[in-house]
Amino acid sequence: MDRCRFLATSIVCLIIATGCRPSATPSDSGDGKENGALNVVCTTAMVGDVVRGVGGEHVNVTVMLGPGVDPHLHKTSRDDTALLMNADVVFYSGLLLEGKMTDTLAQIGKSIPVHALTERFTEEQLLSPEGQGAHPDPHVWFDVSMWSSTASVVADVLSERLPEHAGEFQAAAKAYQEGLKPITEYAKERLGAIPEDQRILITSHDAFGYLGRAYGLRVMGVQGISTDSEAGLRRVNELVDLLVEKKLPAVFIESSVSQKSIEALIEGAASRGVTVKVGGMLYSDAAGQGGTYEGTYEGMVDHNVTVIARSLGGEAPERGLHGKLSLEEE
Repeated sequence: MDRCRFLATSIVCLIIATGCRPSATPSDSGDGKENGALNVVCTTAMVGDVVRGVGGEHVNVTVMLGPGVDPHLHKTSRDDTALLMNADVVFYSGLLLEGKMTDTLAQIGKSIPVHALTERFTEEQLLSPEGQGAHPDPHVWFDVSMWSSTASVVADVLSERLPEHAGEFQAAAKAYQEGLKPITEYAKERLGAIPEDQRILITSHDAFGYLGRAYGLRVMGVQGISTDSEAGLRRVNELVDLLVEKKLPAVFIESSVSQKSIEALIEGAASRGVTVKVGGMLYSDAAGQGGTYEGTYEGMVDHNVTVIARSLGGEAPERGLHGKLSLEEE
C-alpha cells in the first residue's frame, strides 16, 4: 500500500474512532511549504516554544492545544487528526501528558515522524510519585534546566529532515539552552528566598513536582499528576489540616484546571478559623495567550515563579524578571 492510500485509510479510521467533536483552535499555524520550511505540529505551547527556538525560519509551527486546554483530558477530534496527518513532523511532550491522544499519536507515527521531547530522559531523572504506579510525572518543563535539554532532541530530528541546515539547528539548540539560564537563576533566587516554613506550594493537581525538586519547594496537589484522577475528601481534609497547622497564607489555582478543589480547601480552612487566599493563577499544563510574554515558555515560568514568591512571603519584582509580566490573571 503506498503512502497516500495509507494516509487516507488512517484518517478515515481515526475519524471514526475519535468522532467529530470540535477541537481547540490551533495557534500560530504555518503557511504551507511555500517558504521551503517544514510544517511541524506540536501538542502544547511548551513543546512549540522549543521547536521554534531550534527550527527558526525553517519550521512553520502549529500548536494544537491552546491556552486553558487540558492535555490530560483532550480527545483527538477530526480536525486534530487532519492537522496531524498533514504535518511533516509531529512533536509532543510525552510521558502520557497527552493521555487521551496517545493512541492517535502512535498510529500517526507509523507514517510520519512523531517524537516525544521527553524520550531521552532516564528513569533516574524522572519523578514517580507514590500511588502512581510506574507512571512517571510528565510535567518536566518546570525544571528549566531539564526541559531546555530537550532542544537537542528537536535539533537531531530536524537535522535528519533538513540535513543541509543541521549546523544551524545544533547551534540554535545550544543558544536556546543558554537563553534560559537567567530564568533558572531567577527561580532559584526568588523561590529560595521564601521563608522556609512557608515554602509549601498547594495547587489543584500535582503538576509542580519538578519545580519543587529543582528550587526547594514542598509541592502538594489536591488531585494526582493527571487531572483525570478524582479529588478525594480524605485528600482535601489532609491539606486543610496542613493549611491550619502551618498557617499558610495562600493556595493556587491553575489556568487549565477547575478551581473547585482549591475553593474547598479555602472553605475548609475558614471553617477552622484560618484565612487562606488564592495566591494567584499558575500556568501548569498550558501556557498563556498566544502573542503574549506569558504565552512563551520563559514567560509562563517567570509568571509562576513571581506569583508564588510574592504570595508565599518572598520577594519578586511585580512584573517579573524582565519587567514583561502583565499579572492580569493574578
